[in-house]
Amino acid sequence: MNAPLRVLVCDDQALIRTGFATIIDAQPDLEVVGECADGQAAVDLAGRLNPDVVVMDVRMPVLDGIQATRLIAGAGVARPVKVLVVTTFNLDEYVYEALRAGASGFLLKDAPTAQLLNGIRTVATGSALLAPEVTRQLVGRYAARIRPPESADPESALTPRELEVLRLIANGLSNGEIAATLVISQETVKTYVSRILAKLGLRDRVQAVVHAYRSGLVT
Repeated sequence: MNAPLRVLVCDDQALIRTGFATIIDAQPDLEVVGECADGQAAVDLAGRLNPDVVVMDVRMPVLDGIQATRLIAGAGVARPVKVLVVTTFNLDEYVYEALRAGASGFLLKDAPTAQLLNGIRTVATGSALLAPEVTRQLVGRYAARIRPPESADPESALTPRELEVLRLIANGLSNGEIAATLVISQETVKTYVSRILAKLGLRDRVQAVVHAYRSGLVT
């Protein structure tokens, strides 16, 4: 039997933190190894406890979730830890910045329990998780605002079919939905996704979505 996934829960609201921990600990394949109420504590505990996933709030005292995510999962971190950001609709801009900082995905705090648990398992495997109901609204709005004047052009690196797949990823479609839309197999979609990530130097689907909006490929 595989060892349970080790989870660190970081939220400054005690009720939410306790609720998440209770839900997670009730699963046979998940184990809460620590809880904390601010981003600095999350950074310290992540280094000491070596969790598989950190469930991270965004707006917290001492060090916010964005800065904590950058220190836990950002570029240049020697032993990055997967971060799943949880937030509310009114924190859209912070979530976008958290994804840029290295988070592997995000969910809304009022998401069903099953979505939270699936999110933890998904990011632990190295996959990215985007809440489909807010992906376009969230990333599109803020990517447009902070897009650099001379953003990278994915069209110079990708084939027409790869560009098509990237647009569908950016619109929040899963591999299965992309396969159905393009009438190809899911294995073929996986191959396209891998090529896109490799050509653009991206880590996962989250970064692919951000890249697509920031480059102007999707508006």
